[in-house]
Amino acid sequence: MQALTSLFSLENRTALVTGGTRGIGAQMAIALAEAGADIVLVQRDTSNQQTKQHIESLGRKATIYTADLGSRSAVSELSKSVLADGHDISILVNCAGIQRRHPAHQFPDSDWDEVLQINLNTVFTLCRDIGAYMLTRTPFPGTESTSPNGGYRGSIINVASLVSFQGGLTVPAYASAKGGVAQLTKALSNEWASKGVNVNAIAPGYVATDMNEALINNPVRAEQILVRIPAGRWGTGEDFKGATVFLAGKASLYVSGEVLTVDGGWMGR
Repeated sequence: MQALTSLFSLENRTALVTGGTRGIGAQMAIALAEAGADIVLVQRDTSNQQTKQHIESLGRKATIYTADLGSRSAVSELSKSVLADGHDISILVNCAGIQRRHPAHQFPDSDWDEVLQINLNTVFTLCRDIGAYMLTRTPFPGTESTSPNGGYRGSIINVASLVSFQGGLTVPAYASAKGGVAQLTKALSNEWASKGVNVNAIAPGYVATDMNEALINNPVRAEQILVRIPAGRWGTGEDFKGATVFLAGKASLYVSGEVLTVDGGWMGR
């Protein structure tokens, strides 16, 4: 039992999480803390302290860094600040995202640019910069045989979407960005898996969060979605805790380049 438990332990680990103030991201951050990790939360501002307080109530450290993820320069400075302050990041979770809905023939350039910046460009920048640091880390003891380059150094978990596979309706920017996240995940895995950094993604199905408020508030569309979900319900943030802990640690050392759907069976329908 102790050996099995150690596969899912994140003791002495530090994770950087974007989008951790609410919904899926909050539960992912809390799950990592429950498994033993300290958490660096990236937020737009410090007004929302709920996730930080929850993590601290678990006896783990939680530190907030503020950054405008819609600003390329702010994102570039973020990693430098976090690493300069001595945080040994061995888990990166890119969960922050926004949604903009318009018919494709009316989709504004400004919304396109904003969605692509936050949902894809920021993901790449953080993967690149934190990933570069992970590649320099000393491998975790006991993992020397897990890669040709001496062992396991860290895990990156990106948040993709069902529209990484499907096109969606009235969300061309979001679909393009999330399709890009899936391919970025695979591309980085191809380069880094042999060097001890695993890169995977979680693709949420339909989840009852603020981002899906427009769908939830449309009774016809909400019912159309519900009847197609084999599990018979919309997802919740808590449904992502197990997958996050799995992909963050030793239980998934031979898993890389995977886009794991957590969708109540939607993609198998």
